[in-house]
Amino acid sequence: MATMESLIGLVNRIQRACTVLGDHGGEGMSLWEALPSVAVVGGQSSGKSSVLESVVGRDFLPRGSGIVTRRPLVLQLHKTENGQPEYAEFLHAPKKRFSDFASVRKEIQDETDRITGKSKQISNIPIHLSIYSPNVVNLTLIDLPGMTKVAVEGQPDTIVEDIDNMVRTYVEKPNCIILAISPANQDIATSDAIKLAREVDPTGERTFGVLTKLDLMDKGTNALDVLEGRAYRLQHPWVGIVNRSQADINKNVDMIAARRKECEYFESSPEYGHLSSKMGSEYLAKLLSKHLETVIRQRIPSIIALINKTIDELNAELDRIGRPIAVDSGAQLYTILELCRAFDRIFKEHLDGGRAGGDRIYGVFDNQLPAALKKLPFDRHLSLQNVRKVVAEADGYQPHLVAPEQGYRRLIDGSISFFKGPAEAAVDAVHFVLKELVRKSMAETLELKRFPSLQADITAAATEALERFREESRKTVLRLVEMESSYLTVEFFRKLHLDLEKNANPTSPSMDRYSENHFKRIGSNVSAYIGMVCDTLKNSIPKAVVYCQVREAKRSLLNHFYIQVGRREKERLGAMLDEDPALMEKRESIAKRLELYKSARDEIDSVAWK
Repeated sequence: MATMESLIGLVNRIQRACTVLGDHGGEGMSLWEALPSVAVVGGQSSGKSSVLESVVGRDFLPRGSGIVTRRPLVLQLHKTENGQPEYAEFLHAPKKRFSDFASVRKEIQDETDRITGKSKQISNIPIHLSIYSPNVVNLTLIDLPGMTKVAVEGQPDTIVEDIDNMVRTYVEKPNCIILAISPANQDIATSDAIKLAREVDPTGERTFGVLTKLDLMDKGTNALDVLEGRAYRLQHPWVGIVNRSQADINKNVDMIAARRKECEYFESSPEYGHLSSKMGSEYLAKLLSKHLETVIRQRIPSIIALINKTIDELNAELDRIGRPIAVDSGAQLYTILELCRAFDRIFKEHLDGGRAGGDRIYGVFDNQLPAALKKLPFDRHLSLQNVRKVVAEADGYQPHLVAPEQGYRRLIDGSISFFKGPAEAAVDAVHFVLKELVRKSMAETLELKRFPSLQADITAAATEALERFREESRKTVLRLVEMESSYLTVEFFRKLHLDLEKNANPTSPSMDRYSENHFKRIGSNVSAYIGMVCDTLKNSIPKAVVYCQVREAKRSLLNHFYIQVGRREKERLGAMLDEDPALMEKRESIAKRLELYKSARDEIDSVAWK
């Protein structure tokens, strides 16, 4: 079984590591909060500072009247082997060791003033101090501002409420042990510390009562009713403390000598002699340390569960924002290609209907193209007046004798040319949909969010490829239209001629060929042919667009980009994988927290059960 010192020392180290990493919890409980610590609570001038100094065995806390502790002081005590020098370290000055504890006092004062100014204001930003000494027990203590009942000059009117709220943020946590300091020369019923402890810990499971200033009680009175649990019972025994007198403080009496003097007081006291073995600052420190060890052992399963849960959450968060990128060019190239494939996969899902978007291309062919074809001005082009004009111009000064073939061809060519507009519009509409799907797919490729440069490069490459596909598609659909002009379907007109002869009136004069009905018939025949061509193009244009644009976008959207990337040197590959500095900092922070939690789990497992 691990020793008490090793287990609590481990907890101290883990808590300090949590503090260094700023791991004080987000939405849930942090590891720091899950590990028990002792909050020192008391009213102003209750002797809190003297108790802490007695436990530490050093005179290191600022003193004065009014509110002296204006920021929480998280004090971590680390027991060292005999012979090792004592020293202190502040979290805000990690590379500086303080061996002179007068300097520690000054640093606490200066660091307090740095946040609050030289005023009587308070701040909830804690000061973190570690003391390494052979004269302490492993323990984490939190010194909190003394509670007060009224605001004095220089303090805001809300000071009473502000201090109360600050103290409560610590003592309300279920893993916080409350060290309630009350002066013996005041009625315990009026103790601010006991009143607060009763509210947040009604069962008294987390509360230790400390009675100070026993030597300052009126002559003929004592505090036995409190110390023996008759005046106010707690689950844990009350501990009496005799701090240094003001004269001792003025004379800079050594704290170790003060501990001996305190021990002599209790041993020689007629009232407290029978309790002397359970009184004094040394006993208090050992009692707290032993209780802390018991609580830690009880909480180990829940602490391990919290650690495992947090490790899973941190791993998931790292997966979400992306793992660190390797520095060698081969790994960088592999990463870039994998990210490109992730984007390409989502883009194809949009086209194939796995995600919304691809159906809009079908909408172009099913709605937009037919609607555009219906709006073509064939009625105007094949009007009686225009047909007569075109036929007349085609014949020149030699009127046609049998059929106006040149007139037919000119009317057909002019009609077919109208199809170029809807054909190109269909190409552009599909191009717009594909560009929008590139943008949408890029936004949905979560892996790429951390690489803005690569996002821009892939988007540019995809857009450039789509432009090439559009140009090829435009040429193809225009060829389809021009093919309809270059070679007419002869069978259509032969059939018209046969039908005309079969239905012709033999008594009709040949001059009917030059009548109004003749030109109407020409317009009608051309209209019928153009309708046939329209049906053909209505089917062939979508085929060409899909073949040249959609199919190529699925097959080779980033092919040209892959070739370019493969030729790039390491420096340029690295530039493509640049990240937002804030994201890199966040990943580094998560990685350090992950390392902390894994290390804590391994250390707790190895120390707690061996």
